[in-house]
Amino acid sequence: MSVRRTDPARMSRRYDRGMPVPPWDGRPEWDGRPERFRLPPAFTLWAPVVISLLVQVPAAIGISLWLRVGWAAGAAHVALALAGPLALLASRRHPGPTVAFVSATALMDVLFTPDFGPPYVALAFAIVLAVVRGALVWAVVSVVVAWVGAIALGSVVGLDWHPFRIALTTVLLAACFGVGVFVRTRRERVAQYRAEALRRRRTAEARERVRIARELHDVIGHALSQINVQASVGLHLMDRDPEQARSALGSIKATSKTALEEVRSVLGVIRNEGDVPLAPQAELAEMPRLVAGVRAPGFEAELVDRLGGAVPGRPAQFAAYRIVQEALTNVVRHGGATRAVVSVERLDEELLVTVDDDGRGMSDAPEGGGILGMRERAALLGGSVEIGRSPHGGTRVTARLPWRATA
Repeated sequence: MSVRRTDPARMSRRYDRGMPVPPWDGRPEWDGRPERFRLPPAFTLWAPVVISLLVQVPAAIGISLWLRVGWAAGAAHVALALAGPLALLASRRHPGPTVAFVSATALMDVLFTPDFGPPYVALAFAIVLAVVRGALVWAVVSVVVAWVGAIALGSVVGLDWHPFRIALTTVLLAACFGVGVFVRTRRERVAQYRAEALRRRRTAEARERVRIARELHDVIGHALSQINVQASVGLHLMDRDPEQARSALGSIKATSKTALEEVRSVLGVIRNEGDVPLAPQAELAEMPRLVAGVRAPGFEAELVDRLGGAVPGRPAQFAAYRIVQEALTNVVRHGGATRAVVSVERLDEELLVTVDDDGRGMSDAPEGGGILGMRERAALLGGSVEIGRSPHGGTRVTARLPWRATA
């Protein structure tokens, strides 16, 4: 089975940007066995039949001709050699009755045919197939009854059972059961592995869908919120201050362009495209642009950078950017605020991000997908997000992210 190859450098760049990378490309999961070694169902059905016939029937014909046992006895010998292998055709649907029938034909072959020649191979296949297909009780009862009957009735019909022969046959029959148990156990383990692989794949797909939805929610929600605010400003000032209205339209154009680029980046990664137009990377260096983008007449936003040039890991930067983006979106859409202050600083081994506003306060902050998304982003890195009362009278969003968090 071919394995899809991916450029590690390109994958690394996508993770550095915090973009989702699909964990599965839609191909069937690998269960540990190469495709070329998988046995077709027809082979597993016919192989035991053909092998048993090739071993038993020519031998039965040759022995009958050599000993000149007569047509009746020879025909009976050949019929028994044919009956067992052909009965294996029913082992797929009826493994229990099949092993019972083959055990009976093997018993008759031992008692009523010449006491030499190849073993009754069909019985070995019947035992293995019955155990593999869950008919262990049938196999044990049938073989034990047939073997005890052969030993008990052998002396009656004049067979000389040497103790070594009895022991060897018993060991071989036990070995057939051992092979069947081994194959059944291995099949069960493979089935468990495939079920677990399918469960992990579906879990990964569900996580990926949530992550993609979170990305699109942050990008589109923030952009639409900004467009709505700027459009309202433009309409309000169109007659009184055309220059300010023109500025609002320019802001709408820039915001929509950036949002389109980010959405195309997300969708391009989902499609695994190589040449995807890249939007500005969502990291702390882009925080001033983010804060400046939400400013509007009647609403001021300020960034307070206390990092002093220190830079945390990219995963922490990406999470901090998205958390601030969602917090500012909530302030603009729901807060009724006139001012917001974003501050970033380092406390020991944590990146501390706070967003304060002077709006209506946390009682009006909706506990929707945005706040849940902020908390999920922080939790994925081992951090946390708290929503509380701001000293400015509105809502405070506090995010604590591990400084050296890894993706």
